[in-house]
Parts: sequence; C-alpha cells; structure tokens
Amino acid sequence: MEKIRVSKVEDVYLLRRGTRFDGTLHLMPHHLVFSYLPSPSADTPPDAKPPRQKEVWITYPMINYCCLKPCPPVLRQEPSIRMRCRDFTYFAFFFPTEKKARDVYDSIRALSCKIGRLDKLLAFNYQPKPPEDQQNGWDLYDARREWKRLGISPKDTEKGWRISEVNVEYKYSATYPALLVVPTNVSDSVLRYAGEYRSRQRIPALVYRHPINNCSITRSSQPTPGLRGNRNAQDERLVAAIWATNRGWKAANAPGSTSAEFTPDSSVVNLNDSSANSSFVGAVDENANSGRTTVDDLSASSEADADAKVYGAQQRNLIVDARPTVNAYAMQAVGLGSEKMDYYPGAEKAYLGIDNIHVMRKSLDTVIDALKESDLVSFPPNRQLLAKSNWIKHIANILDGTALIARTVGIMHSHVLIHCSDGWDRTSQLSALSQILLDPYYRTLEGFMVLVEKDWLSFGHMFRHRSGFLSHEKWFIIENEKIERKHDGQGGSNPFENALRGARGLFNRHNESNESLNQLPETNGSENATDVAETASLKPAPIGAAEEHRVTKVNELSPVFHQFLDCVYQLHYQHPTRFEFSERFLRRLLYHLYSCQYGTFLFDNEKERVDTRAKERTRSVWDYFLCRKQEFINPKYEPEIDDAIRGKERMIFPRKGEARWWAECFGRTDEEMNVFGPQAPPNLTPHTSNTSNGHGRSGTSTPIQQEPIVTGTETAEGATGAGATVQLPPTHAVGDGPFNTTSTPNPLDAASTLGQDLRQGLIAGIEKLGIGSNNVSRGASPAAISPRLSEDLGREATKPSEDLGADVVAKKDAGVKDLQAEQTTSAKADQNTTVKTDEVPHLVPAPGVGLGADLGVDAVEREAEDRSRSRKRSELKEVPKEVEMEMQYSGHV
Repeated sequence: MEKIRVSKVEDVYLLRRGTRFDGTLHLMPHHLVFSYLPSPSADTPPDAKPPRQKEVWITYPMINYCCLKPCPPVLRQEPSIRMRCRDFTYFAFFFPTEKKARDVYDSIRALSCKIGRLDKLLAFNYQPKPPEDQQNGWDLYDARREWKRLGISPKDTEKGWRISEVNVEYKYSATYPALLVVPTNVSDSVLRYAGEYRSRQRIPALVYRHPINNCSITRSSQPTPGLRGNRNAQDERLVAAIWATNRGWKAANAPGSTSAEFTPDSSVVNLNDSSANSSFVGAVDENANSGRTTVDDLSASSEADADAKVYGAQQRNLIVDARPTVNAYAMQAVGLGSEKMDYYPGAEKAYLGIDNIHVMRKSLDTVIDALKESDLVSFPPNRQLLAKSNWIKHIANILDGTALIARTVGIMHSHVLIHCSDGWDRTSQLSALSQILLDPYYRTLEGFMVLVEKDWLSFGHMFRHRSGFLSHEKWFIIENEKIERKHDGQGGSNPFENALRGARGLFNRHNESNESLNQLPETNGSENATDVAETASLKPAPIGAAEEHRVTKVNELSPVFHQFLDCVYQLHYQHPTRFEFSERFLRRLLYHLYSCQYGTFLFDNEKERVDTRAKERTRSVWDYFLCRKQEFINPKYEPEIDDAIRGKERMIFPRKGEARWWAECFGRTDEEMNVFGPQAPPNLTPHTSNTSNGHGRSGTSTPIQQEPIVTGTETAEGATGAGATVQLPPTHAVGDGPFNTTSTPNPLDAASTLGQDLRQGLIAGIEKLGIGSNNVSRGASPAAISPRLSEDLGREATKPSEDLGADVVAKKDAGVKDLQAEQTTSAKADQNTTVKTDEVPHLVPAPGVGLGADLGVDAVEREAEDRSRSRKRSELKEVPKEVEMEMQYSGHV
C-alpha cells in the first residue's frame, strides 16, 4: 500500500470511443477500478428504477501504455491520463486537478513496473469464490495420460515409441518437459550425445502420433553445424529412428463415425480445399483423384501393396525450418544453422519464411497505431496502417505452413520434424495448429486446454519473456517531460562520453534480421544474433523463479501466443461447426494471458513452475473456464465424426486466401475491420519477406505478391528456391574464377560478407556521430582502417578445416586480396553514405548495416588489439580519439 499515493479520486470522468462516463476512480493493490452510474436511455420511463452502479476493473499488468498529460490552469483544460491495455481497450481519465492526476499516474507506475518480482503479482494473492474454488485445473493435463491416449505407454511398444525419463530432474534440458517420447530403439545415452548438437539440448521429441499411419510430428531446436558444417552421428541416428517408426505399420480399420471426445481411427480430407492449393511441390500426384480419399486409401501401407495407387503411398518425410532461408544460413556464422540434408537421407527440408519475433512485434505495434485513438473518438481504424502492418499476411503464412505439415502427416503418410531457432516460438505455433487440423480431440474445450498445456507450457514457450508481465518504464510517459526523462540517469556532460554512448546505441540497436531470443536491450551489452550466451533466467534459481528480481526486456516481447489464438480463430470462423468452444473462449484466454490473475502463464518453462511450486501457490487459468463451461460452448458444434460425410471428416484445413481480421479481439466491429473482405485475394499467397505495403488500401485490392510459403527446399540430392542460389555483389566474390550461382553458401562467402558488412556498419556509425567528416585528414581514417578490419575478420572466420584442400586455401587468400582492393577503392564513397536504420532489409546485406554489425565480437576485439600494438607511435599521437573510440566499438558491438 505504500506505493499508492491516493486510493480514491472523485469527480473523474472516463472517455471511451468518444462516450463520457462520470464516476469515481479507486486504486487497489492489484487493480484500478472505475465506478459509475450509467446514463438512462431516452426511452426509459420516469418511474423506472435507478440504474445500478457499474465498475470497470483494470489489472495493472494489462497496461502497456500510460501517458500523463498535465494541463496548467491557464489552459482551462482538465489534466488527463490515457491508457492502452493489452486486450485492445483504451481509456482516457480526466481529473479535477493536476496533483490528483499526477498522484494517480505515479501510483499506477509504481504498482506496474516497480514491483520487480513475479510473486508480487495478483496470481499469488488471488482467492477464487465458489464454484471456481472447487476446480483444480492443474490436474487437467497429465503427460502419461495424454501419451497413452496417443497410443504410447510402457506396455505398448510395438508402435516404435517409448517414454524417456532422461530429463526427469530437468538437468538434461532446463527448457524441456520432464518426460520425453523418443523412438524405442534409441537409448538415453544416444540422447545425451545428440543433445550436444541441438541448441539448448532441445532434441527432436514427439508431440503427436497419428493413430492410423503411426506417422509423427516431432519438434526440436536448430542444430549447430556452424560455418565448418559440423555433424553429430547420434543426432542423425535419432532422426533416422523417427523416420523408421512406421515401417511395416498397418492399422486395422475402425468404425466410420465416432464422437470427437475420442480419437477416431479413420481419416479423410477434402482434397479440393487442401492439396489443390499445396505449395509443396511434388506433394500430390497430378493424376491423383481430386475428389475424396477413402478410408481404405488412408489405411493402406506402401509396404502392403506396392502396386496400388494409394494417395501418399510414397513416404516423403519433411524437416520444417520455420525461418526464412537466409536467416537460417546466416546463423551458421555464430555456430548454429540448419540441417545439411546429405546427412539426413529419406527426407526433404522446407524453409517456411515465417518472420521472427521482432517483425511480429512491430506488426502488432502498427495495428495498435491504427486503433490508438479509440479512447477519444469513435472513428474507424486507420486502414492504411492496418494494411501496412502485414498482420493478416503473417497469420496467413502461419496457416499455410500448418496446412503443409498436416498434409504431410495425414495425407502423405510421412513424418515431420519442426524447428525454428530455439524451438519455442514459431515451432509451438506450427506444432499446435497442425494437431488441431489432424485431431478432433484438440478441437474440444478439454482437448484444447490439454494442447496448450502440452505444446506451449510443457515444451517451454517463454511466456514471461514474450509477455512482459512486470511492465516497463518506457510504457509510462509524461507528455511535456519526454525530453528530460529520456536522459535521466545518463549523466554525461562530457561530450566524448556522450559520443561513445551514441556509438554504443548505434551498434547495439535492434537488427530486424536478428534470430536471437536472448538479447539484453536494457543494458550496454550486445544485441547479437548468437544463441550461445545464456541469460540469468535460465540458470538455476535457488530462491525460486518467482522471487528473483526480474526486468522486462522490451526487445524480447512478441505476440506469439496471440498469433496462435488468432490462427485458431481463423479456423473457427472457416469451420464453425467443428469446434466445441466459442470465439469468446479465445478472447478470454488472451485476456487472462496478461491479467496475471492465474499462475498458468507466468513462467517460461515447466522447470520454473516446479521450482516456484506454482501448483500450490497459484490457481490454474483452466479453473476459470471449467466452472463457466456453458458460457464458452459453441452452439453450432457438431461432435460427430464421419469420414463418409463431407464436412464431418476427421481433418480440417484452412482455406487459402481467406484470412481476416479478428475484429472482436481488437475491440471493433466486423464492418470496421473487414469492410473490404479478406486481406489476401484467394488466388494469391501472402508475401513472407520483411516488406510492408503501406500504400495499398486494406481489403481485397491490397497488392500482395504471389509467393509460396515454402521459400526453399533442400534434399541430399540438391536444393531449390532461395537456399539454392547465392547472388552476392562483386565485392563478396572469392577467387579469380567466375562466381558460381548454383551452389549453396560456403564458409568463405559468409566470412567475406561478414567482413564487408562490419566495415560498412563501422563507417556509418562514425559518420552518424559527426566524427569522420571532421577528422578525415587526421592520421588513419575509418575508411583506411576498415580494409584491414575486413581482411583480418575474414581470415579469422574462415580458418579452413582439415579436409579443405590447398587449392581452396589459395582461393581464399586471393579472394581476400581482391576484397581488400575493392574495399579500399570504395571506402571514400562509403564515407558519404547516410544510413537509415529503419530501412534495413530483413537479413540481406545492405549499405550501412548488416550481419556484421551484430556478429563477430571476438574478431573485432582481436583486430582492435592488433591495430593498437602495430600502429606507429607518431600515428597514435595524431589520432588518439579515433583509436579509443574504435576500441569502444569493438567492446560493445
């Protein structure tokens, strides 16, 4: 209570959508409450009873923007506080005096972003009332029970899967569940060695087994081949064992109809709605029946009848890398990357081109900008900003990738392994959505809760990192004090210190192409693309995850779970009779993600929930829904599953080009948000690159380039798409021969690109500070330094492995010389280049910044040390400031 400066303020009025409500504002430890008497309608009879008092409750974690607008008395205007909440509600409170407004603002700020610990949130103090207190949602999900439902148990091993306890104490992988399902013929010893090859030891593990063909959906994190193309025999063995789990498998036919409460043993799909729109080349035989697939077709095995033309009889296992192709290749520079398919035979790899968390965060921010005046006026949303946000394109891309996975498993009778970078964001989206398409159980209220518990909570989606429950100082603004507060605590009257601070800010700025999920934006540390350095949140917490001091990291926030719910809404809208729960259920679940009233979503993984004893200290969010089940039931739901009846089949698929705005979620009407119809024309596939179309209007006329969701494929025989062609500028060429445009990127190309990008980023940073233009004639300029920087960095990053021949090493040396000459020639031109940081393409080398601006810290430090030792003493006397600044750059790149 010491944080509350004022607990009650009278004579306050609220504006929502331009409508005024007069009442009283109350400040409580976990809520902001506004009570008011609604105005009687015009047709209310005079003798009617007076209206009952109503209340608006706002939990502090829901607030993600709060602006105090003080107004001096001379302006004759009331001071106000404008708030934007995460459930897309907007409030503007007007106060009688500025002192009261400021006291309320300071109290809200202290109760939001000054608590610093999760156990100070509402969830650790919430006591439900009957009948909710009789529920126990924590017992809803039991891993062994769910695996048994999928046909996996210690007594049933003929399906090729077993439950491993290698992580039962969370020592093997802190972000994975205690129980992992892996192939029967793979021992725990193999798993331990295989874990060394996967980021954070997140090995390929089962999340879904198809009851008919025994095919699987597994998930993992990215491998770590690096520039040298490292491999791991145990990881290859594990993946091969997954591919082999359904060899010789043949399930018995089951009755054609059953209730969706159980997993039926028959499957059929409307091929006109799914495979006809497939972007997966070769997934469908051109002569295959375009009508419907029978139960016999789907139950048949390729081994059982090699002569029969069974749809999907040729198994085509698939590794799905959710990232854009270029992003996956770029991660090799920091020791990560993607599978080299030469070592994973019998499968094809598809890059989906789904953008990373930073792109999605900016996309939602643009949507918020289109709606942000909702508190003061009742105008419709800004349709230009809605179109520019690309939100609908991102949703459509996720759905397209989900459909590809479901077709591969359910129709192609093949296995799918899904991963992105660390395997807890895009991987969770694709894995959970594809299971919704395949299994009617997950379309029931209980099944959906089990799915969220399994694929999101158990497999370690970082809810705390992505949601920012402890708020942030940046979200609180005093309108006329923005400039003063921006420099609070910076000190720095020294111009040289200010210049260094500006340089750090430039090089530590967020890179749109960044694939890392563990940045430290609130420190002077590096915002790099590596995934190697672990943050403190994943280290053992002796005092419990809830008691540790936490700080919201703004650059790690992203609406990943919101996008998942939006995709479920799209499926619900397209198939209104196939879901037991209603659209309101999805909206309330999104609300309680941020309300912090329940402990379900407060932590990043299963280990943190166990260490904090969340089950004993907090309530489960499922208590809220289970005790109000009838409020969230879809009245149109038809539970019958019958493969012989169109529209009642086991599987469902999203309809291409019909993604739309979830108007109810954004607090708007369907006419306001979807007045022009779906954003993507039915004959076009949403564009997946990081570009925005801000000049087209929101609607069916929005220009969208036709681009398939699969941006590249790769097999042991070769590659197609974006991953198969490298068209680098001449300065990136290696060797004297003609540039080979048909091979995949090699370590020499990547290192040359890295050096070039780092050189350009360094020059641009010095120019932006106004240093280069005033000191060109003083000693060694940045342009003169950069060729040596690029040369040494390229040499350091491309130390050839033992299997490289002498001719390759010779080509590398020749290439470095050519690169140095071309860089020296273009150095002066580069000095005059002005860089706009908001125009950097998505992971494509561009003038001014690039991958090198965020990577290669060790190489830059070594270069700075070598340069300081080798430079002549007279040269050091002439340019001491430039040398000192470069040393600072290299320490904070």
